[in-house]
Amino acid sequence: MKFVRLAVVSGAVLGLATSAAGAGDKERYTLWNPTPDALLRDMSTDRPDKTESPYTVDAGRIQIETDLVGYTYDSRDGVTTRALDVLPFNLKVGLTNSTDLQVAYGAYGRVRTSGGGVTDRETGFGDLTVRVKHNVWGNDGGQTAFAIMPFVKLPTNTFSDLNDDVEGGIIVPLAIDLGSGVGLGLMTEVDILRAGEGRGYEPTFINSAALGFDLTEKWGAYVEAFVERSAESGAETIVTLSGGFTYAVNNNLQLDAGANVGVTEAADDLNVFVGLSRRY
Repeated sequence: MKFVRLAVVSGAVLGLATSAAGAGDKERYTLWNPTPDALLRDMSTDRPDKTESPYTVDAGRIQIETDLVGYTYDSRDGVTTRALDVLPFNLKVGLTNSTDLQVAYGAYGRVRTSGGGVTDRETGFGDLTVRVKHNVWGNDGGQTAFAIMPFVKLPTNTFSDLNDDVEGGIIVPLAIDLGSGVGLGLMTEVDILRAGEGRGYEPTFINSAALGFDLTEKWGAYVEAFVERSAESGAETIVTLSGGFTYAVNNNLQLDAGANVGVTEAADDLNVFVGLSRRY
């Protein structure tokens, strides 16, 4: 937490010192007056890592990001869980040059749980999450970029182990250009979630850091550390380490693949996925 806070403060100083050049020229573009192709910033995505990006979709543009398929495996206390998720997506719409609206949906999933000679299978759909990302600085240039992103989760799921409560929170991402094709992403997130057995709400704190590398003009790679801990009494800490690759087919299409490996007992043992992001 101290590291992330110091990084955010340091990023603020750098961001003020290197304000985005030319951003004022794009302020006239809106949802109804889209940004022309010649002025589009490089496409930035909130995937494949868990660390969100501070960059927004250009005004009047649409971007969809999705796992084509994801597989999760976890074994704990004699119970093994396998889950398959198909086409969970995040649909983004640029409202202004510095703000976009995002609608994320869990899409279709299938879960198989086995243990003690009993096997249970369940299929269904996930929750709907609405987010608004506002870039504070760095959208169109500069060594750093910073954003705030409040969100609310609407309980549309059909799974028995997921709650039917409205939940929300706020995400604060920071990006730092380290030079030579290396970038550092930092994120702090606070979720307000329903406590166990419906006893009110408790905050959950998330911090993550991701290093991204430009391997070639089209290929990229990343590594990431992610930590999640609820303030609820008796809660366990979730820690994962992640890595993966991206491939830019063109300026508006990116493919990716990666894996998340659980470090603590509370984390899923393994999650692997392939996905894509497309801008229109």
